[in-house]
Amino acid sequence: MNFNLPVLSDTQQHTGLGRKPSWLKMKMPGGEAFSKLLNLVNDQKLHTVCQSAKCPNMGECWAAGTATLMILGDVCTRSCGFCHIATGRPRTLDLDEPRRVGHAVATMNLKHVVITSVNRDELPDGGAAVWADTIRQIRLASPGTSVEVLIPDFCGDWDALQLVLDQKPEILNHNIESVPRLYHVVRPQAKYHRSLKLLQIAKQQGFITKTGIMLGLGEEEHEVDSILDDLVAIGCDILTIGQYLQPTAKHLPVVRWVHPDEFDRWKQRGEDRGLRHVESGPLVRSSYHAEKQVHSHAAVG
Repeated sequence: MNFNLPVLSDTQQHTGLGRKPSWLKMKMPGGEAFSKLLNLVNDQKLHTVCQSAKCPNMGECWAAGTATLMILGDVCTRSCGFCHIATGRPRTLDLDEPRRVGHAVATMNLKHVVITSVNRDELPDGGAAVWADTIRQIRLASPGTSVEVLIPDFCGDWDALQLVLDQKPEILNHNIESVPRLYHVVRPQAKYHRSLKLLQIAKQQGFITKTGIMLGLGEEEHEVDSILDDLVAIGCDILTIGQYLQPTAKHLPVVRWVHPDEFDRWKQRGEDRGLRHVESGPLVRSSYHAEKQVHSHAAVG
């Protein structure tokens, strides 16, 4: 899954490409709204992908009162080559977490909330029951809030997926991350066509579907074009495209910096092919402008 890849300082960037270009530099987060949300997350003992993955947009989103909450803990059972989330075998399963998430969403008075999670492949249902309960608790505590879920693939267990779909989130998001040729290093425990199948199942049940990819990992132009074609074929609605950035020296290196003009071209190509909306830019991540996307698609739908 895409856990909102970080923007690192020039001294942190472990790549032979040299300094980050100017378009990848962001202000440090701060301000009253940021501090208020940080205190709430800490008080409720919740995890946010914004913090765990050092998201470059954390300051902007938190200042606007928007955060992506991460359930099922902060240790992932998978070892994706791009992701900054800790890898290992989670020691606990917090069954009270859904209630606290619902309380936090209500306290923040959010119009739209994004929920994501680590992979919990050691659980029989991959954590799907906790996912379903989290959506239920948000509905109970904050019935006016629209819910976007950025889910794992549940190892292809479509009954587990159905537990989530039965709770009717407004947007069903699952990231494919990269081109199939690079999966063995980018997403070694995932399968490209399994992820496409997940999105297709959700679309066939009438959901607004969304996915995301990274550029700068060594993908070729024709491979990205093929992804666009695959997404159009399964009726995917929303695509996010952003620049891959290397979290540490142990993660995959950045192969190239992608210029903002190229991101603009991919947006145009995707929408020309039939995708309803493409959010494309160097700092775009899965949850970026998510609240705007759900309301615009509700208006269209």
